[in-house]
Amino acid sequence: MYHHILISTDGSETAAKGLDHGLTLAKTLGAKVTIVTVTEAFPIYAAAAGGAWVAPIEVSGGFEESQKELADGILRTAKEAADKIGVVAEVLHIPNAQPAEAIVETAKVRDCSLICMSSHGRRGLGRLLLGSQTAEVLAHSPVPVLVVR
Repeated sequence: MYHHILISTDGSETAAKGLDHGLTLAKTLGAKVTIVTVTEAFPIYAAAAGGAWVAPIEVSGGFEESQKELADGILRTAKEAADKIGVVAEVLHIPNAQPAEAIVETAKVRDCSLICMSSHGRRGLGRLLLGSQTAEVLAHSPVPVLVVR
């Protein structure tokens, strides 16, 4: 049925539910697992007058380093959860990317048969302002997506 499950996580408590569910499913099915976390690029804001502020290298470099450290911690915790229940899992950090796009692309490139992710379940204005990576993945995924809440 599902031979390779891509599990996305951002390290949040909500994402942990998706991780746990995906790992349990993989163990039951004997599926291969890739756990992915995506960090976005350093935000660059344009001024109202049309000028752009470009961060000094020290600032953006520090940001990227902190994002890598954050991702390493998230993936270390996820890998420990996989190891604890006996699931062999590969971990992957995709830096400087839009999460939904990176998740869908990873599923394609790695021949995943299922994407497992969680949703914060935001509605209304919260969803409009914050967006929904899960909705984007659902709209563009070439494979089934299991959404855990």
